[in-house]
Amino acid sequence: MESEGRRREILKMIEDGRDPISAAVLAGRMGVSRQIIVGDVALLRAQGNAIIATSRGYMMSRPVTGRYIGKVACRHGRDATERELSSVVALGGEVLDVIVTHRYYGDLTGQLNIASPEDVRHFMDSVGAGREGLLSELTDGVHLHTVACKDRQTFDAIVAELKNIGVLFKV
Repeated sequence: MESEGRRREILKMIEDGRDPISAAVLAGRMGVSRQIIVGDVALLRAQGNAIIATSRGYMMSRPVTGRYIGKVACRHGRDATERELSSVVALGGEVLDVIVTHRYYGDLTGQLNIASPEDVRHFMDSVGAGREGLLSELTDGVHLHTVACKDRQTFDAIVAELKNIGVLFKV
């Protein structure tokens, strides 16, 4: 299959999927290397397709209409990451991303889309298996999360729990 046709197929698979699809899975289906898929997705994104990369794979950006969106500042080490994420999802929140402010590059954002205990487990398994560090390790543990939930009261409960478990950033 020529490259344009392959990219059309990749885009269709990502658009049609409800869950993220990994570059390795796409590579297997297309009969090419994972690196070819990474390049194809980069080109699709450059063409304006709303593809996001998460720790579980590629997916289309989902609108967050009808939900309360808030940002929360946290500071902790790697050891508290699972507790932080689990607390948010247990109270009905979805951790959309992580944002750190890098000295040279400015704001760096990683898409997370963690909405369930299974998502937390998968993320933690990925972090444990990889050589890469967490973005927050670039900033001595300081980071922001964008959190989506049903209403402001839910968000306030999430913030209170993050304070209770000691990960809310205090100036």
